[in-house]
Amino acid sequence: MFSRFKKPDQSAVRAAAPASTPVRPLSEVAGQPAQPARPTTVARKPMAGGQPPSAQAVAADKEKKRKERMGEIKVELHKRLLDNLNLSALEHATEADLKQEISAIAAEAMDEIGMVLNKDERATLNQELYDEVMGLGPLEPLLKDETVNDILVNGPQQIFVERAGKLTLTDITFKDERHLLRIIDKIVSAVGRRVDESNPYVDARLADGSRFNAMVPPVAVDGSLVSIRKFKKEKLGVDDLVRFGAFTEEMAAYLQAAVATRLNVIVSGGTGSGKTTTLNALSSFIDNHERILTIEDTAELQLQQTHVGRMESRPPNVEGKGAVTQRDCLRNALRMRPDRIIVGETRGEEVIDMLQAMNTGHDGSMTTIHANSARDGISRLENMVAMAGIEMPLKAVRAQIASAVNLIVQASRLQDGSRRMTSITEITGMEGEVISMQEIFRYERLGIQPDGKIIGRFTATGVRSAFADRFKQWGYDLPPSIYEPVGT
Repeated sequence: MFSRFKKPDQSAVRAAAPASTPVRPLSEVAGQPAQPARPTTVARKPMAGGQPPSAQAVAADKEKKRKERMGEIKVELHKRLLDNLNLSALEHATEADLKQEISAIAAEAMDEIGMVLNKDERATLNQELYDEVMGLGPLEPLLKDETVNDILVNGPQQIFVERAGKLTLTDITFKDERHLLRIIDKIVSAVGRRVDESNPYVDARLADGSRFNAMVPPVAVDGSLVSIRKFKKEKLGVDDLVRFGAFTEEMAAYLQAAVATRLNVIVSGGTGSGKTTTLNALSSFIDNHERILTIEDTAELQLQQTHVGRMESRPPNVEGKGAVTQRDCLRNALRMRPDRIIVGETRGEEVIDMLQAMNTGHDGSMTTIHANSARDGISRLENMVAMAGIEMPLKAVRAQIASAVNLIVQASRLQDGSRRMTSITEITGMEGEVISMQEIFRYERLGIQPDGKIIGRFTATGVRSAFADRFKQWGYDLPPSIYEPVGT
């Protein structure tokens, strides 16, 4: 029935097998010897005021046992699939044919085991088996769930997801640590990477563009740690972010003028604050005729322009050679006639080349950094220059930064999970040995609702942009009203 994908020698083996197989205990199905019956123990007396288990507790216990039972069956069926399927022939099989093949093998195995499932359970089991063979096992339904932003695995029995900025624990688990390691190895081997005791951590990209990071024992103490930052198939534009309340129309108009007039922009923020999303949205204001080069550790940017060259750094190979850093990519990009250079995240010595690019004819370049405020962002740039080993006086470093960077956009994730553009700050030059800055827009927190939602508003600070004349010369004559604070 399923000769197309079956291993060549399996038909004969199956024909030689007896027609009926005695039903085996469930423990043997899971690959364990049957255990002798335990003697009945005497139940403890309930404490004073104790209540018999509720119907919900009984139902929960029953559901838990059912899941354990299904898990054991799935392990056995997965072994049978690996024994029966010719994996090399699956590369050319369609999804429908493979699902039909898996369903047939599973049905035969279930008859041998003597297990009866209803239609829904059988459909669920067949889908899970398909995910094990062709996908990422238990993680597959989470990757398909559009509401999930991040998947965080803390060992085989604990999988968290982030939805709308909030972390929740799921009821999805792996069978054991070996099961989890097999899925990790499946991911990293597909992109030519490896992870083991000698190389216990890895950063990779899934087929759909999602960012994958894993750390395995012995570095991960309680089981392998996995984090997946899902790749959004739908690009969030400026209008979408305004509608979601990330910033206002006035701020969007200002940012459009800033990007279109080729100001150098840094997007600052913490982890998960929406820096890359903001950078993607800002890039929509770039003219379609400009040549843009992007440089990232893991390609996440989704630019909509026609003329875009994308580069991605590469880690060293097994012998510790062949690494290509962001700085290598950035140095080479300067020789490729870019109009703008966009670095996904500046975190090391490449900051020197980024600042020089911004200062030497590549106006309108953009990058992101990790910082909690605009002033902290400047300090981070200074520290990265120092870590690069460049012997330069602090005043000269600050003068370089003040000359290169025009605008710092601060993105934050608030305690209720919402993401806001909390500040837009201009760098206006140097005053003595200090970089002078002025805030144009900010987000003011006014309070908190009983359900934990933050109450706040966006407002201008009343300070007129130092680049207002530049905007006007380029055809972006912003009305003075956008600089007026709310309520005035």
